[in-house]
Amino acid sequence: MNINPLAGKLAQQAMLVNVPKLITAYYCNRPDPSAPGQRVAFGTSGHRGSAFDVSFNEWHVLAISQAICDYRKLQGIDGPLFLGIDTHALSVPACASALEVLAANGVEVMLSEHDEYTPTPAVSHAILTYNRSRTVGFADGIVITPSHNPPDNGGFKYNPRNGGPADSQITGWIQARSNALLEGGLQGVQKIAYEKALRSRTTHRHNFLNAYVSDLGNVLDMEAIRGANIRMGVDPMGGAGVHYWGQIAERYRLNLTLVNEVVDPTFRFMTVDWDGQIRMDPSSPYAMQSLIGLKDHFDIAFACDTDHDRHGIVTRNAGLLPPNHYLSVAIFYLFQHRPQWSQYAAVGKTVVSSQMIDRVTTKLGRKLYETPVGFKWFAAGLLDGSLGFGGEESAGASFVRLDGSVWTTDKDGIVPALLSAEISARMGRDPGEIYHELAREFGEHFYDRAEASATPDQKQILAKLSPQQVQSTALAGEKIQRILTQAPGNDAAIGGLKVVAKSGWFAARPSGTEEIYKIYAESFRGTDHLHRILEEAQTIVSDALVKGGAARVADPVKS
Repeated sequence: MNINPLAGKLAQQAMLVNVPKLITAYYCNRPDPSAPGQRVAFGTSGHRGSAFDVSFNEWHVLAISQAICDYRKLQGIDGPLFLGIDTHALSVPACASALEVLAANGVEVMLSEHDEYTPTPAVSHAILTYNRSRTVGFADGIVITPSHNPPDNGGFKYNPRNGGPADSQITGWIQARSNALLEGGLQGVQKIAYEKALRSRTTHRHNFLNAYVSDLGNVLDMEAIRGANIRMGVDPMGGAGVHYWGQIAERYRLNLTLVNEVVDPTFRFMTVDWDGQIRMDPSSPYAMQSLIGLKDHFDIAFACDTDHDRHGIVTRNAGLLPPNHYLSVAIFYLFQHRPQWSQYAAVGKTVVSSQMIDRVTTKLGRKLYETPVGFKWFAAGLLDGSLGFGGEESAGASFVRLDGSVWTTDKDGIVPALLSAEISARMGRDPGEIYHELAREFGEHFYDRAEASATPDQKQILAKLSPQQVQSTALAGEKIQRILTQAPGNDAAIGGLKVVAKSGWFAARPSGTEEIYKIYAESFRGTDHLHRILEEAQTIVSDALVKGGAARVADPVKS
């Protein structure tokens, strides 16, 4: 399993990022556009990288910001651009770089009041609130965050007028334009001094926090949570929502305790992840050790990652719930306790999420909408109400308001976290207990994920595999029933493949931002069967890649 011996323990001094050196690298290192790892590359959640690796530096941000300005002009987007940042060390300088370009291009920018950190869902909420009922002058947004990635990382996401993550057509255009600007030595990038940009007539302030928090009563039953006096503990993991939780507790008079209010760009308060890296992942039992240790102090506890678009739920009896377990419970609860939702509203899930969701959805009499990995696939459905819920196995989810209208079209870690308290209040049982009831009815599912190193050529071949390139006819002793390279819900390419047998399945897809590929697997027969699926998946993928012209890939390790 290759679990680092320090996994689950507090970060050691030697692990901490040297912030002054990181910021110096951001401003001083220049990317080489001829080096693949130093070009702009949009994965499922924007462009990410480290200044130390020359994969996220000032030039990248200047080029991407200008490309977004060019895209806005091309599309006739002339409303405000809502700009938010998380607490990673590179987010503040990247925000300054972006503003220098946005102001020079005359973009009306909405910065957070008091330079408050801004969760991803608060940006999506702001875009949608502004655009509601508009026919012209639409807003869009940028979130500067690498999500839960290590402290030396930076990230840059663009959300168009639908409020969700930009789709592949948009990011492809922005990526190509950004790299052309890099190749041209930033010729074509308009830029003014930061102080001038701050004072520009196009730079404004917006109270993201108040707008988001004051609206929460329209998506959650806050009265039920307050009335049951649910004792909640929350760990913001030093992230962008750190000041949101206190305001939520005060406004709705909730029994909510912040167990950690520290913001530190080294994230020295974290327990390290499975591989010895500092990673603010609320779905990881290693990263969540501090909150898990406090589970007996609360009726329900939860955490969110650095930009607060992912959630982690901790219960007294079950501890940290695997993301698929909680998604299943949330779907089971919501579609029975939201009477104003459309009877036609479907359940959205990705192809690598648990089939427990399929079984719960069938029991509810709802339609399942299964897509490739990436929350962008749910944005349109959440916007028009054809989806009531969208969720990913990586602990990302959002759902519509009490009246069935759109809340956010990007992942929202805060609302699913608070939903766990609503569920506990109205059901008299916490989500862990409810999942055990579902498992008794539908059977226990065993799920895991692994990853393996892969070259760019191997990743490209894997993304374009056809079912005919899979030579195996059996998976873990059972006949292979289906080999999918396109998602059943929207017929979009998975960017990999999914192999399904009677009692289990696996999916393999290349990472959009790292030199790895990921294997997801699930068994309905137990952990031994699951491990066999993972082992055979490696062989099946390697053989398919060899047939596709690539060298054999490395053995996977636990993700």
